[in-house]
Amino acid sequence: MSCSRPVHVDNPHLNTLKDDVLYHFGLGTGTHDLPAMFGDVKFVCVGGSPTRMKAFIEYIAGVLGMEDPKSEYPNICAGTDRYVMYKIGPVLSVNHGMGVSSIAIMLHELIKLLHHARCTDVTVIRIGTSGGIGLEPGTVVVTKQPLDDTFQPRYAQVILGKTVVRNTDLDQSLAAELLQCSKELNQFQTVIGNTMCTLDFYEGQARLDGAFCHYTEKDKQDYLSKVKDAEICNIEMESTVFAAMCKMSGLRAAVVCVTLLDRLKGDQLTSSHECLVSYGERPQILVGYYIKKQLKAKATAK
Repeated sequence: MSCSRPVHVDNPHLNTLKDDVLYHFGLGTGTHDLPAMFGDVKFVCVGGSPTRMKAFIEYIAGVLGMEDPKSEYPNICAGTDRYVMYKIGPVLSVNHGMGVSSIAIMLHELIKLLHHARCTDVTVIRIGTSGGIGLEPGTVVVTKQPLDDTFQPRYAQVILGKTVVRNTDLDQSLAAELLQCSKELNQFQTVIGNTMCTLDFYEGQARLDGAFCHYTEKDKQDYLSKVKDAEICNIEMESTVFAAMCKMSGLRAAVVCVTLLDRLKGDQLTSSHECLVSYGERPQILVGYYIKKQLKAKATAK
């Protein structure tokens, strides 16, 4: 019988706090019974948009047969306007905003929440959208390795004036399990590949349509060719810090993003709204299938 995996925090100063206030969630150890509220959580899905994450909890409730026609799925973080959080059964859904800074703040408080709630064996999956590299729009990418914008597998952060570099490895067995689920679903193309994480949507991703641009179309294409040579399948803005923080806390983690366009062919989203909405639902369909499969396997094992 395998040992359970607790959620690890590495901060001796937390032991000196009478109450730990999770400010951006509007929660805290002194004001909420976190073990009672969250102790049964086994799966956490995070994504940028608050609307997407509410849609996800409604979707997963239906997949798991836990939907309540009268339920409004209340926002647990209603006391703040920074993030939203929803829960159904063992599944938690949280939004993280855009970019490494926003998701890092959310992850600090999420990891502490799971730790204080004494959760074990938690899997965290980021679902979202991205720009593809040589892939048809609508392709789902399960990240093999998050890379920074110089194609290195690292997350660099300045702490006390010094640059600290952290590992961005993800759980490869989880990625393989998600790919297998996609094959079983057989609804859309899914690949495993590297993901590049940038600090910006425009210049940082070699777009030509921002407010400022001081490079040519050829410069852009030369750079994107190097991106493709690095076996990068898609570009987004959160995967490096997500991978680094999940690894440090012992959380099994994956990134599942759909591509909305092929960046080798353009910068702007030209697909119809209906098409983009359909693409955007693909990560939640895959992850919903995975969660249901895992819960069924655990029920059978009992």
